[in-house]
Amino acid sequence: MSTRRYLVLHDHGMGGLWWWIHARSVREVRETFAEVEVVDDPAAVARAEGWTLDEVHADAQTLPAGLDELRAVRDRQKRLPGFGALADREVLYLRRMPDDDDPATYLLEVGADGRRTRQVEVTDGVAVRTDAEDWPLNPPLVDLLDSHLPNQEIDRAEFEQAWEAARWEDGR
Repeated sequence: MSTRRYLVLHDHGMGGLWWWIHARSVREVRETFAEVEVVDDPAAVARAEGWTLDEVHADAQTLPAGLDELRAVRDRQKRLPGFGALADREVLYLRRMPDDDDPATYLLEVGADGRRTRQVEVTDGVAVRTDAEDWPLNPPLVDLLDSHLPNQEIDRAEFEQAWEAARWEDGR
């Protein structure tokens, strides 16, 4: 099977790393590198044509800095149960539990591209809902192939119940 050149982004919030990656499919790119987005917007691809980006094959032995780490993460994930189990979902509902950096619990509705569409944030018993209108930047938040994702899945009814009980962040 022949390869195609894809514009690939690892968005880390306030910036990102970009590459041209030759692969047989978008799925191959996503299965080879963790936390990346294949950018297919024609205007973005046209802009990137003028940039100086590393250009590599997905199966290359040596990769640019950053991309090599994303492949190593994906290689570790592939060995774990649950890898790719939720990858083909159009809509996914997740619960992200608090951690040392953030005391909030998040209930998320996520699209097939890994971006949030709706969110309920619960902190100290107070539930606040937000949606795409509230986020000036909305990079992919979820890597749908991540082997840990099945442990975070909740059903739609649970999400909808939390959504209805939450208040709008801006008081709408």
